[in-house]
Amino acid sequence: MSAGKTRPTRLAILLQDLAFGGTQRYALHLLRGLDRDRFAPELWLLNSGDDLLEEARATGAPVRQVSRRAPGDPRAVLRLAALLRRDPPPLLYTLTVAPNIWGRLFGRLFGVPALVSGFRALEPRQWERLLWRLSDRIICNAEALRERAVGRHGAPPGRVAVVPNAVDCDRFSPADAEPGPEVVSVARLVPDKNPQALLEAFARVAPERPGARLVLAGDGPLRPSLEARASAPDLAGRVEFAGGRPDVRPLLARARVFALSSAREGSPNAVLEAMAAGLPVTAPAVGGLTELVRHGETGLLAPPGDVPALAGALARLLDRPGEARALGLAGRERVLREHSLEAMLRATERVLQEALDAARERRGG
Repeated sequence: MSAGKTRPTRLAILLQDLAFGGTQRYALHLLRGLDRDRFAPELWLLNSGDDLLEEARATGAPVRQVSRRAPGDPRAVLRLAALLRRDPPPLLYTLTVAPNIWGRLFGRLFGVPALVSGFRALEPRQWERLLWRLSDRIICNAEALRERAVGRHGAPPGRVAVVPNAVDCDRFSPADAEPGPEVVSVARLVPDKNPQALLEAFARVAPERPGARLVLAGDGPLRPSLEARASAPDLAGRVEFAGGRPDVRPLLARARVFALSSAREGSPNAVLEAMAAGLPVTAPAVGGLTELVRHGETGLLAPPGDVPALAGALARLLDRPGEARALGLAGRERVLREHSLEAMLRATERVLQEALDAARERRGG
């Protein structure tokens, strides 16, 4: 290292796992794109879940498996405590629920100097009302989440930053061919995502549109019940369960509409990917979705839990391919302006540096 040049700060990014998910994608963007002259990132994985492991290794950043235990196994937490006691990094960034709890507690206990945490869901169940005090900075990916962290949990506004999600618009781009009447949803099949509502909304529009199909890309505990519903006579042969997959671009390329029906939502990466791919988005007006989707400009919003309204939005875009295309292209333009990878990376770096500066002030310089 040349004289006068400072060594990059070692940054440990702590995730629960590398199962398919928007926060996992965000972590990979950080591994690939953070300024290596300023930060030396490494990824710590609390539990098993390897869907994106090869992508993580391909970034060239160290990947450290804290444990191979399933989520919820207390032995993984004990392994994390031992690791932080033995090898505390100068800067720790905790993401997802269990790391935000145990990473903060053990990080402070064992002397991690600077600690940043993520608040990326409306109700992340990570003891935020108590634990924000352990974070030098908190990063939200939507203004609605910042308002929740400050208003409901009492975090000081100066500690909470908004860094919107980003998408690689070179990787996600509009398809050349005109898509058929297909609706695609990319989401875990879990209660918070409420995929039952989307299935019922599609059941309302399918009978009058014999060519329409619904594709659900994702896995989760609700899949068996959803498959049973999709086998009923009114939906038989009209719903495809595509499972979780590392690359959803082929599914987006053949769809006319992207849809979510979440009961609770932060700022899902899947919506940005769909917008970058030129798809209009139908979704409930909940959480950060109202910041991503502009009703009548880039998609259509419906009241949360309103199946008839969601069905109406699907029907409108399936029946009007020209309008769907126009909304989708407007969405892509918005993503290009406001959700670039470069802007997200530089904003994250600013918050990480603020945390380091706050830690130095706390230690008296």
